[in-house]
Amino acid sequence: MRLGNQVLCSEDLTLKQKGQKNRAAPQASAGPHHTQVEGPEQCEKLARGRCVMWIRWWLWPLVAICSADQFRDEAERIMRGTPVIDGHNDLPWKLLNMFNNQLQDEKANLTSLADTHTNIPKLRAGFVGGQFWSAYTPCDTQNKDAVRRTLEQIDVIHRMCQMYPEAFVCVTDSTGIRQAFWEGRVASLVGVEGGHSIDSSLGVLRTLYHLGMRYLTLTHSCNTPWADNWLVDTGEDKAESQGLSSFGQSVVKEMNRLGVIIDLAHVSVATMKATLRLSKAPVLFSHSSAYSLCHHRRNVPDDVLQLVNQTRSLVMVNFYNDYVSCKKEATLSQVADHLDHIKKVAGAGAVGFGGDFDGVSRLPVGLEDVSKYPNLVAELLRRQWTEAEIRGALADNLLRVFEEVEQARVGTNNGTSKSKWREGELFLKTELQTGDHHKYRYQKIHGGTRTLRPGTRTSAGGAAALPRSSTEEDEPWRGRRQARAPGPR
Repeated sequence: MRLGNQVLCSEDLTLKQKGQKNRAAPQASAGPHHTQVEGPEQCEKLARGRCVMWIRWWLWPLVAICSADQFRDEAERIMRGTPVIDGHNDLPWKLLNMFNNQLQDEKANLTSLADTHTNIPKLRAGFVGGQFWSAYTPCDTQNKDAVRRTLEQIDVIHRMCQMYPEAFVCVTDSTGIRQAFWEGRVASLVGVEGGHSIDSSLGVLRTLYHLGMRYLTLTHSCNTPWADNWLVDTGEDKAESQGLSSFGQSVVKEMNRLGVIIDLAHVSVATMKATLRLSKAPVLFSHSSAYSLCHHRRNVPDDVLQLVNQTRSLVMVNFYNDYVSCKKEATLSQVADHLDHIKKVAGAGAVGFGGDFDGVSRLPVGLEDVSKYPNLVAELLRRQWTEAEIRGALADNLLRVFEEVEQARVGTNNGTSKSKWREGELFLKTELQTGDHHKYRYQKIHGGTRTLRPGTRTSAGGAAALPRSSTEEDEPWRGRRQARAPGPR
């Protein structure tokens, strides 16, 4: 080994001496005899250095790969127990644009549909167990045919459940989501995106609720006659309601009474604050990110995040590049930065996923479609998120908000008490197999009992009847304005 080192060292010294040929001649102490004496030592040091260098070149990539595999394996283990509930997906809008809602079209087959971010195999690969599907109609339908077109999009969601019963089941409450988890199907819920869809009518609001709507986004990218949208904050639209008009306040109260989740994605900051202060139940941002990291007015500023914390509300982070990096390119790591920031300011219970798949054109590297959720969970594990925090972001936080909205609906606590659903209690059927633990989980997933306010009326099936509406008449006016062409979904 020393001989080899001497030879190698000798070659290196020769090259080094050749490189010094234009310099001054070396002193006698640096002659051949000196080189022969120090060569073995230099050679040994050089060999050690090269050995370390080769270890770094070959070993560290292997360590990184093994570490990544470890985080990925751990992510999948967690997600088998607690699948993703995503806050916003525009597949129904995509089906309208691509196939005119003709789901029987052979090319519209959701088991093989290739030109979308979402299909059934991708949902399964991404461990998606619950999805709010967007029933969206553009702002230019306001005061025209918005209600009809919203009904058509709700119909698409219902038909998805009917045509693919092995994959989707339409549900309307938190218990239904857990039941779908148990069955290994995607719990499918209706989210109506834009207050213009109710045409300033509480009657339409109630009708959409009975058709399955479980959240309503108060505005899209246009004002309604009773709430202001985010373009007010950019100066592109004029503030017409200063947050919420008196009728807008009635809409919020009626949504609390019905048990409809209030969605504040797309609204102005003034509307965010007014709603958070008025609502008797937590609210959500179904697909918004952190303004501090990307100064886009579709995102949520820190002072609003503090109100989110105080009201036990929820921000479901959007993956659209323009809202993540404020550029046309973004990375999965930057999405994780938004999750980190919201957790820091509003708390771990305020974080969720709202990918906006099939509603946007640009997505981060590593989050190109719904199959990529495990990549994001692995990144959170790498950042030392706890398992409870990750289960919260995946599903538990949304379920907690949904339960508190349901509790406010039956008037048990005005939406202020903590949910009885504990973190980490979402498990698939394959993990519910043993003893009393299995029995307890089974009862939890299948609903158990419900505490009602004394004197609360119940229907024949035992469910709590809705309290009487606090607003008997709709506001007898319809504001009209020039609606803008739809932008990013």
